[in-house]
Amino acid sequence: MEAKRLFCQAHYRAANLLAEETKKDVNITGNHKYHVLNAYYYLPHLAQSENSLRPNVAIGQGRTNVSLVLGIPTVKREKQNYLMDTLNSLLYELSQEERSDCIIIVFIAETDVQYVDSLAADIKKSFPSEVQSGLLEVVSPSPGFYPSFTDLKETFGDTRERVKWRTKQNLDYSFLMLYAQDKGRFYVQLEDDIIARTGYFQTMKNVALQKTSVEWMVMEFSQLGFIGKMFNTYDLPLIVEFILMFYKDKPIDWLLDHILWVKACHPEKDAKHCDRQKSSLRIRYKPSLFQHVGTHSSLPGKIQNLKDKDFGKQILHKAHTNPSADITTSLTAYQQFSIEKAYYGENFFWALQPVSGDHITISFHPPVTVKSYLFRSGNIEHPGDKLFNTSVEVQPANKLLLENMNEGLLAKYEQTKDGYVRIGAFVNGVAEGEVPPFMEKVTAVRLFIHSNSPVWVLLSEVTPGYDYYKANTP
Repeated sequence: MEAKRLFCQAHYRAANLLAEETKKDVNITGNHKYHVLNAYYYLPHLAQSENSLRPNVAIGQGRTNVSLVLGIPTVKREKQNYLMDTLNSLLYELSQEERSDCIIIVFIAETDVQYVDSLAADIKKSFPSEVQSGLLEVVSPSPGFYPSFTDLKETFGDTRERVKWRTKQNLDYSFLMLYAQDKGRFYVQLEDDIIARTGYFQTMKNVALQKTSVEWMVMEFSQLGFIGKMFNTYDLPLIVEFILMFYKDKPIDWLLDHILWVKACHPEKDAKHCDRQKSSLRIRYKPSLFQHVGTHSSLPGKIQNLKDKDFGKQILHKAHTNPSADITTSLTAYQQFSIEKAYYGENFFWALQPVSGDHITISFHPPVTVKSYLFRSGNIEHPGDKLFNTSVEVQPANKLLLENMNEGLLAKYEQTKDGYVRIGAFVNGVAEGEVPPFMEKVTAVRLFIHSNSPVWVLLSEVTPGYDYYKANTP
């Protein structure tokens, strides 16, 4: 009775709050309204504060009407934090078109304002263009969203700490889904310690669009837990309501299976019949598009080495046919990952943290005509090991060009003191462009690092003349 009384009291407060939020362009719409009110019934403590369901939008441009909304809950971990690597992996190799058709929502499931602000600032610093464009959003719950967790029953042999962890996790998923439901067509649930397969975005979008004539409730792009689970956004309110009914009772992946049982299974049929019926609503895609990489769980003290066997091996470098060259570098290679192996397509180059003045120099004997260049740093497993503040420079074989750098077409290019011309730079870990035709043949191509880097560097593609090169002939 007490819960119902509080629910009725909250009804009027919630309606006023929703009107206020709508005026402020916060993501709570008319469709959201009904389910916010239901949330007060299942979580009566929310009535103690009219702001208990108001999302704190730390970063966001209000982007909507996209194909895919990716939701990533994250919490403060005692050990290693994997969030930045996860974001780097998701953003790695996304085309401009894909970036415009996607929203990645990071839900910081903490009420510590200082921690939320600090992590949001780190994300904004690491991904400024993604934040500015609206591709990346960061939200957190209000301080009054979570209950006290003091009345939880220990079930299924779980400790009190684990029951609290899984209960809070159910609430985290619910909040994030409610926030995301009006932003796009499909919602994909992810975790903060995963890597993504190259081409994951287009694959998921294509598979989902091909199934528009089929009734389905969840598409699984990973076999692990709640990773890579896609839903139609119009199904999210139903899913959230079911989760909130039983959020104290079972883990999220069990609750999802129960939803499918309720929707598909005949109570008088056997388990095999039920599994067949559920499989029609639960579509499994292979190979898996996401792999779990975290070792330290968000549950303190838990070590988990979960791996998706269907993920397979990733392409960690791309080989090109490069002209014969002498390659030198001031960087310290890690183990067998040398710059020579990267240049000749045998492996990627991996080196310790660069410092200002470090370089990679590719020298040609005899000089060659280089039409274009491509250097890609980072790969799908180490997407954050990129080159920053690094220029692409060429050394013309014709020294007369250097004597006329202030004239005509040459005036736009900067010349170094040791006879190189700067023609490009790394942007988001990639340097790609054309070598000006008037450079004719070059004796060397150099990558020059202008500042100390906080991370290691990995080159997964190295070609100073992809598509075309021509050597001198006697």
